[in-house]
Amino acid sequence: MKYTKWNFMMSVLGIIIYIIDLIVDLWVSVRFFYTGQYVFGVLTVSFMLFGTLVVQCFSYSWYKADLKKAGQESQHCFLLLHCLQGGIFKRYSFVLKNGYYMAFKYSSKTDNFLEEQIDPNKEVIDRVTDLSMLRLFEIYLEGCPQLLLQLYTLMEHGPTSFSQYAAIMVSCCAISWSTVDFQIALRKSLPDKNLLSGLCPKLTYFFYKLFTLSSWMMSGVLLLLLNVKIALFLLLFLWFLGIIWAFKNQTHFCASISMEFLYRIVVGFILVFTFFNIKGQNTKCPMSCYYIVRVLATLGILIMFWVCPPPVFNSDYFILISITIVLPLFLGIIFLIVYYGIFHPNRREDKKPDEIDGKPVQRDCRIRYFLME
Repeated sequence: MKYTKWNFMMSVLGIIIYIIDLIVDLWVSVRFFYTGQYVFGVLTVSFMLFGTLVVQCFSYSWYKADLKKAGQESQHCFLLLHCLQGGIFKRYSFVLKNGYYMAFKYSSKTDNFLEEQIDPNKEVIDRVTDLSMLRLFEIYLEGCPQLLLQLYTLMEHGPTSFSQYAAIMVSCCAISWSTVDFQIALRKSLPDKNLLSGLCPKLTYFFYKLFTLSSWMMSGVLLLLLNVKIALFLLLFLWFLGIIWAFKNQTHFCASISMEFLYRIVVGFILVFTFFNIKGQNTKCPMSCYYIVRVLATLGILIMFWVCPPPVFNSDYFILISITIVLPLFLGIIFLIVYYGIFHPNRREDKKPDEIDGKPVQRDCRIRYFLME
Protein backbone atom coordinates (compact mmCIF):
# COMPACT_ATOMS: atom_id res chain seq x y z
CA MET A 1 0.00 0.00 0.00
CA LYS A 2 1.90 3.02 -1.27
CA TYR A 3 0.86 6.52 -2.28
CA THR A 4 2.52 6.96 -5.65
CA LYS A 5 3.34 9.90 -7.90
CA TRP A 6 0.41 8.90 -10.10
CA ASN A 7 -1.88 9.07 -7.06
CA PHE A 8 -0.57 12.56 -6.29
CA MET A 9 -1.26 13.72 -9.86
CA MET A 10 -4.79 12.35 -9.56
CA SER A 11 -5.24 14.30 -6.31
CA VAL A 12 -4.10 17.50 -8.05
CA LEU A 13 -6.53 16.78 -10.87
CA GLY A 14 -9.25 16.16 -8.28
CA ILE A 15 -8.98 19.61 -6.70
CA ILE A 16 -8.92 21.21 -10.16
CA ILE A 17 -12.07 19.35 -11.19
CA TYR A 18 -13.73 20.27 -7.88
CA ILE A 19 -13.09 23.98 -8.44
CA ILE A 20 -14.22 23.79 -12.07
CA ASP A 21 -17.37 21.97 -10.95
CA LEU A 22 -18.19 24.80 -8.54
CA ILE A 23 -17.68 27.38 -11.26
CA VAL A 24 -19.84 25.46 -13.75
CA ASP A 25 -22.63 25.06 -11.18
CA LEU A 26 -22.66 28.79 -10.54
CA TRP A 27 -22.57 29.49 -14.29
CA VAL A 28 -25.53 27.18 -14.96
CA SER A 29 -27.62 28.75 -12.20
CA VAL A 30 -26.79 32.29 -13.39
CA ARG A 31 -27.68 31.31 -16.99
CA PHE A 32 -31.08 30.04 -15.85
CA PHE A 33 -31.82 33.30 -14.01
CA TYR A 34 -30.50 35.38 -16.93
CA THR A 35 -32.80 33.63 -19.43
CA GLY A 36 -35.81 34.08 -17.16
CA GLN A 37 -36.06 30.41 -16.12
CA TYR A 38 -36.31 31.27 -12.44
CA VAL A 39 -37.77 27.94 -11.33
CA PHE A 40 -34.87 26.03 -12.88
CA GLY A 41 -32.43 28.54 -11.40
CA VAL A 42 -33.85 28.09 -7.91
CA LEU A 43 -33.85 24.30 -8.30
CA THR A 44 -30.22 24.32 -9.46
CA VAL A 45 -29.12 26.41 -6.48
CA SER A 46 -31.17 24.24 -4.13
CA PHE A 47 -29.58 21.03 -5.39
CA MET A 48 -26.14 22.62 -5.12
CA LEU A 49 -26.74 23.75 -1.53
CA PHE A 50 -28.27 20.42 -0.52
CA GLY A 51 -25.33 18.45 -1.92
CA THR A 52 -22.64 20.61 -0.37
CA LEU A 53 -24.38 20.78 3.03
CA VAL A 54 -24.67 16.98 3.22
CA VAL A 55 -21.02 16.60 2.23
CA GLN A 56 -19.87 19.11 4.85
CA CYS A 57 -21.90 17.27 7.51
CA PHE A 58 -20.22 13.97 6.72
CA SER A 59 -16.78 15.58 6.51
CA TYR A 60 -17.14 17.22 9.92
CA SER A 61 -18.49 14.06 11.55
CA TRP A 62 -15.51 12.12 10.20
CA TYR A 63 -13.11 14.73 11.57
CA LYS A 64 -14.77 14.39 14.98
CA ALA A 65 -14.53 10.60 14.85
CA ASP A 66 -10.86 10.73 13.84
CA LEU A 67 -10.02 13.18 16.63
CA LYS A 68 -11.90 11.09 19.18
CA LYS A 69 -10.08 7.98 18.04
CA ALA A 70 -6.76 9.79 18.45
CA GLY A 71 -7.72 10.87 21.96
CA GLN A 72 -8.12 14.54 21.04
CA GLU A 73 -11.02 16.88 21.60
CA SER A 74 -13.03 18.30 18.74
CA GLN A 75 -11.89 21.77 17.73
CA HIS A 76 -14.39 24.56 17.10
CA CYS A 77 -12.33 25.81 14.17
CA PHE A 78 -13.23 22.65 12.25
CA LEU A 79 -16.94 23.33 12.79
CA LEU A 80 -16.54 26.94 11.60
CA LEU A 81 -14.52 25.80 8.60
CA HIS A 82 -17.24 23.37 7.51
CA CYS A 83 -19.97 25.96 8.07
CA LEU A 84 -18.05 28.14 5.61
CA GLN A 85 -18.00 25.19 3.14
CA GLY A 86 -14.23 24.77 3.50
CA GLY A 87 -14.09 21.18 4.72
CA ILE A 88 -13.28 19.71 1.31
CA PHE A 89 -10.51 22.26 0.73
CA LYS A 90 -9.05 21.39 4.15
CA ARG A 91 -8.97 17.73 3.21
CA TYR A 92 -7.40 18.44 -0.16
CA SER A 93 -4.71 20.57 1.49
CA PHE A 94 -3.80 17.68 3.79
CA VAL A 95 -3.69 15.19 0.91
CA LEU A 96 -1.61 17.45 -1.34
CA LYS A 97 0.84 18.44 1.40
CA ASN A 98 1.40 14.96 2.84
CA GLY A 99 0.90 13.19 -0.47
CA TYR A 100 3.66 15.24 -2.10
CA TYR A 101 6.04 14.20 0.66
CA MET A 102 5.09 10.52 0.43
CA ALA A 103 5.26 10.43 -3.37
CA PHE A 104 8.44 12.44 -3.99
CA LYS A 105 10.52 12.66 -0.81
CA TYR A 106 9.72 9.77 1.52
CA SER A 107 12.15 6.87 1.46
CA SER A 108 11.84 3.83 3.71
CA LYS A 109 15.64 3.55 3.72
CA THR A 110 16.17 6.96 5.28
CA ASP A 111 12.96 7.48 7.25
CA ASN A 112 11.93 5.06 9.93
CA PHE A 113 8.24 4.89 10.73
CA LEU A 114 8.26 1.49 12.37
CA GLU A 115 7.55 2.95 15.77
CA GLU A 116 4.53 4.88 14.60
CA GLN A 117 1.09 3.42 15.02
CA ILE A 118 -0.16 4.63 11.63
CA ASP A 119 1.54 3.98 8.35
CA PRO A 120 1.88 7.42 6.67
CA ASN A 121 1.07 5.92 3.28
CA LYS A 122 -2.13 4.42 4.64
CA GLU A 123 -3.09 7.69 6.33
CA VAL A 124 -2.85 9.60 3.05
CA ILE A 125 -4.64 6.84 1.11
CA ASP A 126 -7.46 6.78 3.66
CA ARG A 127 -7.87 10.56 3.35
CA VAL A 128 -7.96 10.23 -0.44
CA THR A 129 -10.66 7.57 -0.08
CA ASP A 130 -12.64 9.85 2.23
CA LEU A 131 -12.42 12.61 -0.38
CA SER A 132 -13.46 10.23 -3.13
CA MET A 133 -16.53 9.17 -1.18
CA LEU A 134 -17.48 12.76 -0.35
CA ARG A 135 -17.19 13.67 -4.02
CA LEU A 136 -19.34 10.64 -4.85
CA PHE A 137 -22.04 11.88 -2.47
CA GLU A 138 -21.90 15.39 -3.85
CA ILE A 139 -21.96 14.50 -7.52
CA TYR A 140 -25.00 12.24 -7.12
CA LEU A 141 -26.91 14.55 -4.80
CA GLU A 142 -26.13 17.60 -6.91
CA GLY A 143 -24.99 16.48 -10.36
CA CYS A 144 -27.75 13.98 -11.20
CA PRO A 145 -30.70 16.34 -10.51
CA GLN A 146 -28.92 19.13 -12.37
CA LEU A 147 -28.31 16.82 -15.31
CA LEU A 148 -32.03 15.99 -15.40
CA LEU A 149 -32.82 19.71 -15.48
CA GLN A 150 -30.33 20.35 -18.30
CA LEU A 151 -31.74 17.50 -20.39
CA TYR A 152 -35.31 18.65 -19.68
CA THR A 153 -34.64 22.23 -20.81
CA LEU A 154 -32.74 20.95 -23.86
CA MET A 155 -35.59 18.68 -24.99
CA GLU A 156 -38.39 21.11 -24.15
CA HIS A 157 -36.91 24.37 -25.47
CA GLY A 158 -34.29 23.05 -27.89
CA PRO A 159 -30.56 23.74 -27.87
CA THR A 160 -29.43 27.35 -27.61
CA SER A 161 -25.69 26.70 -27.89
CA PHE A 162 -23.15 23.93 -28.36
CA SER A 163 -22.09 24.42 -24.73
CA GLN A 164 -25.33 22.76 -23.62
CA TYR A 165 -24.37 19.52 -25.34
CA ALA A 166 -20.85 19.76 -23.96
CA ALA A 167 -22.09 20.40 -20.40
CA ILE A 168 -24.45 17.40 -20.56
CA MET A 169 -21.74 15.05 -21.87
CA VAL A 170 -19.23 16.28 -19.29
CA SER A 171 -21.80 15.80 -16.51
CA CYS A 172 -22.54 12.21 -17.58
CA CYS A 173 -18.85 11.36 -17.78
CA ALA A 174 -18.07 13.07 -14.45
CA ILE A 175 -20.81 11.17 -12.62
CA SER A 176 -19.71 7.86 -14.14
CA TRP A 177 -16.03 8.50 -13.47
CA SER A 178 -16.71 9.39 -9.82
CA THR A 179 -17.96 5.84 -9.25
CA VAL A 180 -14.85 4.39 -10.92
CA ASP A 181 -12.57 6.70 -8.94
CA PHE A 182 -14.20 5.69 -5.68
CA GLN A 183 -13.94 2.01 -6.54
CA ILE A 184 -10.21 2.42 -7.23
CA ALA A 185 -9.59 4.41 -4.04
CA LEU A 186 -11.71 2.05 -1.94
CA ARG A 187 -9.82 -1.08 -2.93
CA LYS A 188 -6.47 0.65 -2.52
CA SER A 189 -7.38 1.65 1.05
CA LEU A 190 -8.29 -1.92 2.06
CA PRO A 191 -5.26 -4.25 2.21
CA ASP A 192 -7.37 -7.43 2.01
CA LYS A 193 -9.01 -6.44 -1.28
CA ASN A 194 -7.68 -6.97 -4.78
CA LEU A 195 -6.95 -3.73 -6.60
CA LEU A 196 -8.97 -2.54 -9.56
CA SER A 197 -5.93 -2.35 -11.81
CA GLY A 198 -5.50 -2.28 -15.54
CA LEU A 199 -7.09 -0.09 -18.19
CA CYS A 200 -9.66 -2.61 -19.48
CA PRO A 201 -11.42 -3.22 -16.11
CA LYS A 202 -11.60 0.51 -15.43
CA LEU A 203 -12.96 1.34 -18.88
CA THR A 204 -15.46 -1.53 -18.74
CA TYR A 205 -16.72 -0.38 -15.35
CA PHE A 206 -16.84 3.22 -16.58
CA PHE A 207 -18.88 2.39 -19.70
CA TYR A 208 -21.23 0.20 -17.66
CA LYS A 209 -22.02 3.15 -15.41
CA LEU A 210 -22.04 5.71 -18.24
CA PHE A 211 -24.47 3.84 -20.50
CA THR A 212 -26.89 2.70 -17.80
CA LEU A 213 -26.92 6.20 -16.27
CA SER A 214 -27.43 8.05 -19.56
CA SER A 215 -30.28 5.71 -20.56
CA TRP A 216 -32.03 6.19 -17.23
CA MET A 217 -31.56 9.97 -17.37
CA MET A 218 -33.15 10.12 -20.81
CA SER A 219 -36.02 7.93 -19.59
CA GLY A 220 -36.58 10.24 -16.63
CA VAL A 221 -36.62 13.30 -18.86
CA LEU A 222 -39.16 11.66 -21.19
CA LEU A 223 -41.42 10.96 -18.24
CA LEU A 224 -41.03 14.57 -17.09
CA LEU A 225 -42.14 15.73 -20.53
CA LEU A 226 -45.11 13.36 -20.45
CA ASN A 227 -46.26 14.16 -16.92
CA VAL A 228 -44.26 16.00 -14.27
CA LYS A 229 -46.34 14.67 -11.37
CA ILE A 230 -45.94 11.04 -12.43
CA ALA A 231 -42.20 11.53 -12.93
CA LEU A 232 -41.73 13.10 -9.50
CA PHE A 233 -43.86 10.37 -7.90
CA LEU A 234 -41.74 7.65 -9.55
CA LEU A 235 -38.45 9.25 -8.45
CA LEU A 236 -39.69 9.76 -4.89
CA PHE A 237 -41.03 6.21 -4.79
CA LEU A 238 -37.68 4.80 -5.94
CA TRP A 239 -35.92 6.98 -3.34
CA PHE A 240 -38.23 5.60 -0.66
CA LEU A 241 -37.49 2.02 -1.78
CA GLY A 242 -33.75 2.77 -1.65
CA ILE A 243 -34.05 4.06 1.91
CA ILE A 244 -35.98 0.94 2.90
CA TRP A 245 -33.25 -1.20 1.34
CA ALA A 246 -30.59 0.65 3.35
CA PHE A 247 -32.57 0.12 6.58
CA LYS A 248 -33.16 -3.53 5.71
CA ASN A 249 -29.41 -4.05 5.33
CA GLN A 250 -28.89 -2.39 8.75
CA THR A 251 -25.90 -0.33 7.66
CA HIS A 252 -23.41 0.64 10.37
CA PHE A 253 -21.35 3.27 8.62
CA CYS A 254 -21.62 6.27 10.98
CA ALA A 255 -20.85 6.63 14.67
CA SER A 256 -24.05 8.53 15.55
CA ILE A 257 -27.66 7.55 14.93
CA SER A 258 -28.51 10.86 13.26
CA MET A 259 -25.62 10.63 10.79
CA GLU A 260 -26.47 6.98 10.08
CA PHE A 261 -30.02 8.06 9.26
CA LEU A 262 -28.68 10.76 6.94
CA TYR A 263 -26.34 8.22 5.37
CA ARG A 264 -29.24 5.89 4.59
CA ILE A 265 -31.17 8.77 3.01
CA VAL A 266 -28.16 9.53 0.80
CA VAL A 267 -27.80 5.82 -0.05
CA GLY A 268 -31.45 5.72 -1.10
CA PHE A 269 -30.97 8.77 -3.31
CA ILE A 270 -27.94 7.28 -5.09
CA LEU A 271 -29.83 4.01 -5.63
CA VAL A 272 -32.37 5.95 -7.69
CA PHE A 273 -29.68 6.43 -10.35
CA THR A 274 -27.27 3.50 -10.00
CA PHE A 275 -26.73 0.27 -8.10
CA PHE A 276 -24.02 -0.31 -5.55
CA ASN A 277 -23.27 -2.70 -2.75
CA ILE A 278 -23.57 -1.02 0.64
CA LYS A 279 -22.36 -3.83 2.89
CA GLY A 280 -19.95 -5.93 0.86
CA GLN A 281 -22.37 -8.82 0.56
CA ASN A 282 -23.09 -11.03 -2.43
CA THR A 283 -25.04 -8.77 -4.78
CA LYS A 284 -25.85 -11.11 -7.65
CA CYS A 285 -29.53 -11.41 -6.74
CA PRO A 286 -30.13 -7.76 -5.63
CA MET A 287 -28.30 -6.41 -8.69
CA SER A 288 -30.27 -8.67 -11.03
CA CYS A 289 -33.55 -7.50 -9.47
CA TYR A 290 -32.41 -3.88 -9.65
CA TYR A 291 -31.68 -3.93 -13.36
CA ILE A 292 -34.75 -6.03 -14.18
CA VAL A 293 -36.82 -3.28 -12.55
CA ARG A 294 -34.76 -0.69 -14.45
CA VAL A 295 -35.48 -2.41 -17.78
CA LEU A 296 -39.20 -2.75 -17.00
CA ALA A 297 -39.46 0.89 -15.92
CA THR A 298 -37.66 2.03 -19.08
CA LEU A 299 -39.95 -0.06 -21.29
CA GLY A 300 -43.00 1.29 -19.45
CA ILE A 301 -41.88 4.88 -20.04
CA LEU A 302 -41.25 4.18 -23.73
CA ILE A 303 -44.70 2.61 -24.10
CA MET A 304 -46.26 5.71 -22.53
CA PHE A 305 -44.15 7.85 -24.83
CA TRP A 306 -45.45 6.03 -27.94
CA VAL A 307 -49.07 5.87 -26.77
CA CYS A 308 -49.32 9.43 -25.45
CA PRO A 309 -46.50 11.41 -27.11
CA PRO A 310 -45.79 14.88 -25.73
CA PRO A 311 -46.74 17.76 -28.06
CA VAL A 312 -43.20 19.14 -28.11
CA PHE A 313 -42.01 16.16 -30.18
CA ASN A 314 -42.34 15.52 -33.85
CA SER A 315 -43.22 11.92 -34.68
CA ASP A 316 -40.07 11.69 -36.82
CA TYR A 317 -37.97 11.77 -33.66
CA PHE A 318 -39.79 8.94 -31.86
CA ILE A 319 -37.62 6.15 -33.26
CA LEU A 320 -34.41 8.13 -32.73
CA ILE A 321 -35.28 8.89 -29.10
CA SER A 322 -36.26 5.28 -28.43
CA ILE A 323 -32.94 4.07 -29.85
CA THR A 324 -31.11 6.69 -27.75
CA ILE A 325 -32.65 5.14 -24.63
CA VAL A 326 -32.68 1.42 -25.47
CA LEU A 327 -29.22 1.12 -27.05
CA PRO A 328 -27.25 2.63 -24.12
CA LEU A 329 -29.21 0.49 -21.67
CA PHE A 330 -28.43 -2.64 -23.70
CA LEU A 331 -24.74 -1.69 -23.99
CA GLY A 332 -24.57 -0.84 -20.29
CA ILE A 333 -25.89 -4.25 -19.28
CA ILE A 334 -23.43 -5.91 -21.68
CA PHE A 335 -20.54 -4.02 -20.09
CA LEU A 336 -21.91 -4.94 -16.64
CA ILE A 337 -21.90 -8.65 -17.55
CA VAL A 338 -18.41 -8.41 -19.02
CA TYR A 339 -17.06 -6.58 -15.97
CA TYR A 340 -18.46 -8.98 -13.38
CA GLY A 341 -17.81 -12.01 -15.54
CA ILE A 342 -14.21 -11.23 -16.49
CA PHE A 343 -12.66 -8.14 -14.90
CA HIS A 344 -14.15 -7.90 -11.40
CA PRO A 345 -11.38 -8.28 -8.77
CA ASN A 346 -12.06 -11.50 -6.92
CA ARG A 347 -12.20 -11.22 -3.19
CA ARG A 348 -9.66 -12.97 -1.07
CA GLU A 349 -11.25 -12.58 2.34
CA ASP A 350 -9.97 -15.96 3.35
CA LYS A 351 -6.36 -14.95 2.77
CA LYS A 352 -4.85 -12.98 5.59
CA PRO A 353 -2.62 -10.12 4.50
CA ASP A 354 1.07 -10.42 5.28
CA GLU A 355 2.25 -9.01 8.57
CA ILE A 356 5.38 -6.88 8.50
CA ASP A 357 7.85 -7.03 11.38
CA GLY A 358 5.34 -8.67 13.67
CA LYS A 359 2.79 -5.89 13.20
CA PRO A 360 -0.68 -6.70 11.90
CA VAL A 361 -1.80 -4.95 8.77
CA GLN A 362 -4.11 -2.09 9.65
CA ARG A 363 -7.65 -2.70 8.53
CA ASP A 364 -9.47 0.01 10.51
CA CYS A 365 -10.78 2.01 7.57
CA ARG A 366 -14.29 3.42 7.87
CA ILE A 367 -14.83 2.88 4.14
CA ARG A 368 -14.78 -0.91 4.59
CA TYR A 369 -18.41 -0.53 5.66
CA PHE A 370 -19.27 1.02 2.29
CA LEU A 371 -18.13 -1.49 -0.30
CA MET A 372 -19.21 -0.44 -3.77
CA GLU A 373 -19.05 -3.35 -6.16
